[in-house]
Amino acid sequence: MEPTVEVEDREGGIRVLTLVNPARRNALDDRLLGLLDAALSAPASTRVFLLRGAGGTFCSGYDLTNLGPSSSDGRLPDDALMAFLSRLERHPVPSVALVRGAAFGAGFDLASACDFRVGTPDTVFCMPPARLGIVYAVDGMARVARRVGLARAKTLFLTARKLEGQTALGWGLLDECQEAEAAEAAALELCRTLASHAPLAVSGMKEVLGLLGAPGLSEEAQARARGLRRASFDSDDAREGRAAFLEKRSPRFQGR
Repeated sequence: MEPTVEVEDREGGIRVLTLVNPARRNALDDRLLGLLDAALSAPASTRVFLLRGAGGTFCSGYDLTNLGPSSSDGRLPDDALMAFLSRLERHPVPSVALVRGAAFGAGFDLASACDFRVGTPDTVFCMPPARLGIVYAVDGMARVARRVGLARAKTLFLTARKLEGQTALGWGLLDECQEAEAAEAAALELCRTLASHAPLAVSGMKEVLGLLGAPGLSEEAQARARGLRRASFDSDDAREGRAAFLEKRSPRFQGR
């Protein structure tokens, strides 16, 4: 089955977006990002987005077979991902992520970009860029830090610790943690609540709250961070990290 995003418009203005990529445990690639991005251009009647993954997995990350060094024109391999996540996070329509199973890397960030997250005890969050030799995007790190605080964000990014459902709830990554059979109902009930409120009030307050939590890095700091990221994507360690992941072995990093 070709990877796709199933779009379903339900009664009450709920637009359900389902990632379907069973061969890669719903990993993202540029094609799926394009489909997700197109789905955000919803009818005016849409009041809330519900994002979920098919087959009991939310999203296992970004498909590493499509992730390589930076381009000669300065683009980084995950620029399209970050552009989409920024659009989702800032979209006037609120969003709810139903996070069942793995939410790794880009999947973690996809859930973080939503306004609310409902999970299960079997939900697992993990940020593995340190195991892949990559400096993650500033916007993505800022999203996670806003959810859990800077100290816990350091733990997640620098140790690649796996965080399961109940712990994720305690850390603020999940808003609700329900048993599997109840999680979807809880997510839909939250969607119905959001959809029932005044759209201009919801979108206006969402934008103001986003401004309150926006990162304040200077242009110089942004440029420094992008330079560090480019160096990591082009490094031998990044090539080794991708190869080790795809070959299912431990990486042998050399620090270059």
